[in-house]
Amino acid sequence: MATIDIRTAVPGPRSRALLARRQAAVSSSPFMTTSLFVERAAGATLTDVDGNTFLDFAGGIGTVNVGHARPEVVAAIREQAGRFVHTCFNVAMYEPYVTLAEKLNEVVPAAGPRKSVLFNTGAEAVENAVKIARRVTGRQAVLTFEHGFAGRTYMALSLTSKVQPYKAGFGPFMPEVHRLPYPYLYRSGFSDEEAYVDHLLAGVRDFFRSHVDPASVACLWIELVTGEGGFLVAPPRYVTGLKAICAEHGILFIADEIQTGFGRTGRLFATEHYGIEPDLVTVAKSIAGGLPLSAVVGRADLLDGVQVGGLGGTYCGNPVACAAALATIDVYQREHVADHAAALGRRLRARLEGWQARFPELGDVRGLGAMLAVEFVKDRATREPAKEILVDVAARCLERGLILLGSGTYGNVMRFLFPLVITLDQLEEGLDVIEGVLQDRHGRASADSRS
Repeated sequence: MATIDIRTAVPGPRSRALLARRQAAVSSSPFMTTSLFVERAAGATLTDVDGNTFLDFAGGIGTVNVGHARPEVVAAIREQAGRFVHTCFNVAMYEPYVTLAEKLNEVVPAAGPRKSVLFNTGAEAVENAVKIARRVTGRQAVLTFEHGFAGRTYMALSLTSKVQPYKAGFGPFMPEVHRLPYPYLYRSGFSDEEAYVDHLLAGVRDFFRSHVDPASVACLWIELVTGEGGFLVAPPRYVTGLKAICAEHGILFIADEIQTGFGRTGRLFATEHYGIEPDLVTVAKSIAGGLPLSAVVGRADLLDGVQVGGLGGTYCGNPVACAAALATIDVYQREHVADHAAALGRRLRARLEGWQARFPELGDVRGLGAMLAVEFVKDRATREPAKEILVDVAARCLERGLILLGSGTYGNVMRFLFPLVITLDQLEEGLDVIEGVLQDRHGRASADSRS
């Protein structure tokens, strides 16, 4: 039985009316992936105000790995909200914050013994991880990477690589932020990954000779799989090489697990694929079933190395969000969500590689576990990015009931962030929509070439 149920034009009349109200009342600065207004959501589906039901391959940009309106999470939210919604942990403490910190210390693969501190957003987690590193090491410089995305606050934006739309017009940015190349094998000019990794690691050492003294570097921040950067995967030998260089120079290693965390890569955390223990780990997005919450988890001596009052905020570790996170993590563990994600990833990769063999505009298929993406190009020989193809495909898929997300520095990468509780049948239904659009595009292209 099909999940998608489209009853009106997309967007429908009620969504169009609400869109007009938005345009009159809301700043134009927040971007719009779709023009839909949602009435309800469940599992891997969204139903809009016009009664159209869509398969959701965006997942709130990776925040609902346990699915929309997960009953256990909703129940935990209701129970905690019925007791109290807010006290500020700095004023009157509550058990859910402590219990969640204990759970994160248990499951997040950081160097131990571990402690945690809670915040609201991914950007806040990144900002505070850098603050911790600078305070404890007494150093100022920070290493970041091309194609990285850390958020929109000023330190996070300084770490972020993409200019449009994130950085344009917002400078000057934070000082002492130094950028390294991120492994991008498809566009590297290398055919051999091992040779490419050797080249990159040699480049890091040269960077310390020509750009920054390693003795002045507090930390290195890295996404093991880039999120907004288009799901580029850091090769394991590159990551272990970086970790060794950091250890050699007393540089703290910060693993950003904001989008990779909580099952997306087929393990609970991407770090588990690499066999390393970072000094600090940032988590957010799918930690709390869709509620705003984030954390920095890591070595206890680092977390305790900041003066009292140096970290925190009025809403940090909100009790309702903590309750939601505890229920969410219980689902991940009890239902082995990461194992299901790995199975989803195998099925998805098989379909994507099949399309790559048939449709020449699919230049690259990459990712880890269920965190997979395809890069669209105008020509496979030149690999010229083709953002317009992605935009067209996503728009046509939306009309047919499937919500998709773009990404990548060139805006030409289709990434898959469906809730990890999606069924295999629902996954195939959504992929059938994409394949139908790709086939239709080729049918039109063939007809145009004959006319």
